[in-house]
Amino acid sequence: MNKKICVVTGGRAEYGLLRNVIKLIKSEPTMQLQIIVTGSHLAEKFGSTYKEILEDEINIDFKIDILDDVINEQTTSIAMGKVQAEVSKVLQETKPDLLLVLGDRYEVLSAVIAALLCKIPVAHIHGGEVTTGAFDDSIRHAITKMSHLHFVATEKSKKRVLQLGEKPETIFNFGGLGVDAIKSNEFVSKEEIQKVTGIKFGEKNLLITYHPETMSRKSPREQISILLDALAKKNGINFIFTGVNADPGSDEITNEIKKFVELKSNAIYCSSLGQRNYLSTILYCDGVVGNSSSGILEVPTLKKATINIGNRQLGREMAKSVISCELDSDSIAKAIDDVYSKSFKAVLSKVSNPYGRGGASSKIFGAIKTLDLSNLVSKSFHDL
Repeated sequence: MNKKICVVTGGRAEYGLLRNVIKLIKSEPTMQLQIIVTGSHLAEKFGSTYKEILEDEINIDFKIDILDDVINEQTTSIAMGKVQAEVSKVLQETKPDLLLVLGDRYEVLSAVIAALLCKIPVAHIHGGEVTTGAFDDSIRHAITKMSHLHFVATEKSKKRVLQLGEKPETIFNFGGLGVDAIKSNEFVSKEEIQKVTGIKFGEKNLLITYHPETMSRKSPREQISILLDALAKKNGINFIFTGVNADPGSDEITNEIKKFVELKSNAIYCSSLGQRNYLSTILYCDGVVGNSSSGILEVPTLKKATINIGNRQLGREMAKSVISCELDSDSIAKAIDDVYSKSFKAVLSKVSNPYGRGGASSKIFGAIKTLDLSNLVSKSFHDL
């Protein structure tokens, strides 16, 4: 009997990690793939990244447009309600055998709540991780408790999922999907990147991605102003900014970045590079700066530096290529200096990624293909 697998994706970063698993499901004759696209994918100001899915020749079965022109706490709560209601309709109509989700986005939480109520089992990728500086941390653990299969990236994550009362036989440590994303990426030349995006690479280049630190007492405007103040002190470095995610405070951060770029000839803003160009751009940069999970999960595999700012990723396991610093102008400036030091370049040459060496996509696909999905919905708490 064919298995119907429904995948929900709400943004570019999440889809970039899921892409290989989705392609494997699509190519499998005994599986039927169903894609629900929502969140920032469908917003022009975030780059209309649903087009990347179509470019991969993957059909989008359902689009759920949820984002308001203004993104704040209230509109985000309303958006979550829309996702839950619309995903519930889809699940009731199509009755998939499994809902496959990744990570810790609020759109994903709403989809998983809908699955719980519709008695659809859930497989969750990248659970058990810790990021205490963002509300994503609570969302991730909540998704774990409503999921039935757990594909974690490290042994520490596996232990945390066990601590949450999940059964050992439902937890699989196959490593992270970021390594697979890099290994399968078709990298493009520096010249092509410059032609397509308008980026001009110099002798020194840094890629900047900063998202709202949602648990911070500092406003989003204060947060980004601290980072921009540190960058303004640095001469001879080109800064390439990528777009912000769709969390409350994202509009404030984007506006401040655009003001900065207008005044600086060595800075450029790209709302979305697309995964292929994003990973290729990292190759031609000295490192990434900000608080994106990409700097933790993916960039170490490329043996490039990551400057991880503030508490948004606090608690994640990190490679030695990651320099963590306070959300403080002087701390950020010092971290940038460290990236260009001889001692740190020696560290980069030997770095290894704690999230594995690849192969997670095929292992997750293999588990979904072979496991019996028919008796997963009824769960009991596993006491340690």
